Amino acid sequence: MMFLLVVLFFALPSLITCIEVDPQTTKLFGLGLEPEKLAFPVHYFTIQVYDTSGNKVDESVGSPFSVQVEGNTDAGHYCRVWSQVLDRYDGSYIVRYRIYQTCYNTRINVLYRSQHVADSPYKIEEPIYSEDCYCPLPDVPSWAHVAQCPSTHTQIDKDLEPFPTVDFDDVLRETKKRYYQPAARSFCHYVVKDNMIYRHCYGEHVNFNMFMDNILLSMARKMILPDTQFIVNIGDWPLVSKKQTPLLPVFSWCGSEDTADIVMPTYDLTEATLEMMGRVTLDLLSVQSNNAVPWGEKKPVAFWRGRDSRQERLDLVTLSRLHPQLFNVSLTNFFFFRDQEEKYGPKQKHISFFDFFNYKYQINIDGTVAAYRLPYLLAGTGVVLKQDSPYYEHFYGQLQPNVHYLPFKRDLSDLVEKVEWAQVNDAEVAEMGRAGRRFVQENLMPRDIYCYHALLLQEWTKRLSSKVMIKPGMEHVERQHNDKRFGECKCHRLSKHDEL
Repeated sequence: MMFLLVVLFFALPSLITCIEVDPQTTKLFGLGLEPEKLAFPVHYFTIQVYDTSGNKVDESVGSPFSVQVEGNTDAGHYCRVWSQVLDRYDGSYIVRYRIYQTCYNTRINVLYRSQHVADSPYKIEEPIYSEDCYCPLPDVPSWAHVAQCPSTHTQIDKDLEPFPTVDFDDVLRETKKRYYQPAARSFCHYVVKDNMIYRHCYGEHVNFNMFMDNILLSMARKMILPDTQFIVNIGDWPLVSKKQTPLLPVFSWCGSEDTADIVMPTYDLTEATLEMMGRVTLDLLSVQSNNAVPWGEKKPVAFWRGRDSRQERLDLVTLSRLHPQLFNVSLTNFFFFRDQEEKYGPKQKHISFFDFFNYKYQINIDGTVAAYRLPYLLAGTGVVLKQDSPYYEHFYGQLQPNVHYLPFKRDLSDLVEKVEWAQVNDAEVAEMGRAGRRFVQENLMPRDIYCYHALLLQEWTKRLSSKVMIKPGMEHVERQHNDKRFGECKCHRLSKHDEL
């Protein structure tokens, strides 16, 4: 029998360390050690290092870990797998791997200098499916149970509270009447019927429907979705003003204090989850491992780069010029305030997001709405200074100011004071940065993004009182089929007819 042997590449060359690692007491945990249970675009698990005295290690031990994934297709060929080991520089490592075809008789070997770690090797007799394989569990609760999703989410409960019962025909009729302004607003009516996706979009600029298409199709490959229907705002700005009654249930990627939109994870965060180890380079796993500059060697300066999408961003440039010892701030593009480029420019070249973390303090300031970079800033190796804002993403309600980030006023009037305070209180600020990273690791990983979408659809569907029907003119969003170059999917849960 032939097997594929994939040796993971390392984030950095091996570093000299005096820590004596104990491979047997070092711990491995995460669903990525049981990939047969759930299909994800990328499987991942964590290595937590322990030394020979039984102590948990809290710093990098270099690159002594390697992982080998061995498996075969039903035709006896090598499985195609791409894998990585990512050093978090805090004594833990993320192992992630992407599978491109159905694999059988798989072994995951986790090695420390050729010695097996913890319970390695992990032997998996059941098939492991690729992201493109259509092999759904029978319903959302079944999938959520295996994924160990939370049973509830405060933001979902809050967003759905105004809508205990929904006659969707009335909602659709009123939404078109109130918001159908083709040049200014765009939204889509989605229907899920028999685990197939349909939509009808309204407006001139509807290309962002691809982001909603992609997450729904991915979910439908993993679980049988309930028959349901909903409206998605595919613009950045929240749509449903609280001053307009009756309130209308519209799903959006961003919420605000003045609106009543039902918030989902942003298209940026969701797409980074779906395309991880694919066509995106920045995601919530990669950002945890791409800056090795230790805290003590980072520059004690507040850093920011971005475009001119809000007046406060221009004000930040002015502030930085008054206090160059505290800030490294530049605009990278002028679009909204092109006539102000001479005053606030010149614009600077883009730099790698990973290089942001050569600086201790990362400024998060609104753009047109909430700055969608916040999850990535929290996941990095700095600490976030976050502007007070009426806008929010789906997880903001779980964040605690002065615990996960350092807040500053919307008009920037206390920002200089906050940076100076951070410079004096280094240990407290460093712990704040660690707390922000832990929050991401516990709440915003790929599993969490899927869980949130699944729970939202499940709870929303309970409120529908009208029958779900495919309306005339709706477009069927075709399911992507497993790439036949890598073999058949052969889902054990489905008949051949179901797969087709």
